[in-house]
Parts: sequence; C-alpha cells; structure tokens
Amino acid sequence: MATDLPLIVPEWPAPRNVRACATTRKGGVSAGPYASLNLGTHVGDDPQAVAENRARLGKHLPVRPLWLQQVHGAVVVNALSTCPDAQADAAFARVPNQICTVMTADCLPVLFCDAAGTAVGAAHAGWRGLAGGVLENTVKAMQVEATEVLAWLGPAIGPQSFEVGEDVRAAFVAHSAQAQSAFVPTGAPGKYLADLYLLARQRLNALGVTRIYGGGRCTLTEADTFFSARRDGTRSGRQASLIWLEG
Repeated sequence: MATDLPLIVPEWPAPRNVRACATTRKGGVSAGPYASLNLGTHVGDDPQAVAENRARLGKHLPVRPLWLQQVHGAVVVNALSTCPDAQADAAFARVPNQICTVMTADCLPVLFCDAAGTAVGAAHAGWRGLAGGVLENTVKAMQVEATEVLAWLGPAIGPQSFEVGEDVRAAFVAHSAQAQSAFVPTGAPGKYLADLYLLARQRLNALGVTRIYGGGRCTLTEADTFFSARRDGTRSGRQASLIWLEG
C-alpha cells in the first residue's frame, strides 16, 4: 500500500493474502464540515471533491471498491456480482480483488476474514442493522465455519457517547438477555449509554466467532480523526472500512 494517505491498518492475525484498511477524515480535499476525506456522495458535499477523495483512496487499492447504498438493514451481497450502489449493508467476497466496503460516521464497521484466507466480508452495523442480524448474515454468507472467522471492529461511537432510548435496549434484550450488560442507565428516564462494541462481541460470540479484534475508538470524541453524525448532524462526512483478498 502507498503511505501518503493516513490509513488505519487492522492489527489482527489475518492471513497474508487478506488486505484491509480504514480511512480517517484526513488527507482529502473536501471543505467545511466535510473536511477533508469525505467519501460519501449522499451527504451534501461537493461531488467533485468526493470524486477526488475517492480517487486518492483508489491509489491505495488494486481495483475500484464496491460502494453500497446503505439503508441500516441486514442484507448482504456478493461483491463479485453486485452492481455499484446496491441497497445493502454488507458484502462478502470469495475471489481476489473484490473490495468489500462500508461507510460509517458513528455506526460500527466490522471486517471479516477466515483463517485460511478464502473469504472476506464487511458489514455496516448501526444499532438497527446489528439488532437485525447483519453480522450473523455476513458470517453465513462467507460460507465458512464460524469458528474459523476473524473479526475486526473498526472505529465507531464509543460506549460513553452513544445515548439511546428504551426502544433500542428492548430490541437487543428481546434477542438475548445478555445484552442488558451493554446498556448503562444515564439517570434520565428511559435513557441509556449503549456499547456497540460489546453488543457486536456478544452477537459474534453467540455464533462461535471468538477471534475478535479492534474496538476502543470513539468517532464522536475523536473529532480531529473521524466524522460523526451524532456530533455533526446531517452535514457529517463518511469514512470507509475496506477488505479484500489479494490477487
């Protein structure tokens, strides 16, 4: 990979043919609230600036990544056969040089591979997608044993910053009583601090995925490094997390 663009490279024991990275908000040309490496075309930024930002990222990649139209759901698509901008929140690939990509600005990006380096996947896990099974669907689509899967949790809103209501808590607790431990009451009626990282680990552990890495970042508080929709509202840019099998 080239090194002129600030990229986060996962620290995990992935096979050598698995390549992965995540962008920050640094290194692009967008201005104002989108400064500077906004990769989202749907947030009101100058289209030419976004195109340049994507071109800069492209210099680090073997082929053009698959950009999805994310809808906070749980649909997973095959990166090999899916049209660009397909409505989905996750993608998988079992052949080289098919780049699975998700964009986030507080939601949790999760990258997957198997220990043998035969399959990869990327999931956009906001609370709705996480509760709806996007991680489970992605692991299933990879067609490998869950015990052979490695997962990396990319930058998301941290457990001290993500305030939610009772409806969010109820959606997870209805699936598993264990999820109660991921919600801490704030003191305000019906309000909790939710831990997306812990919720993801719980869902993955229940599948049999135990090799889980990453986590610990906070897109809301790390304003110099990450975009955050909760912090900046509708004029927030988007960072990306990407994974592929090297050809």
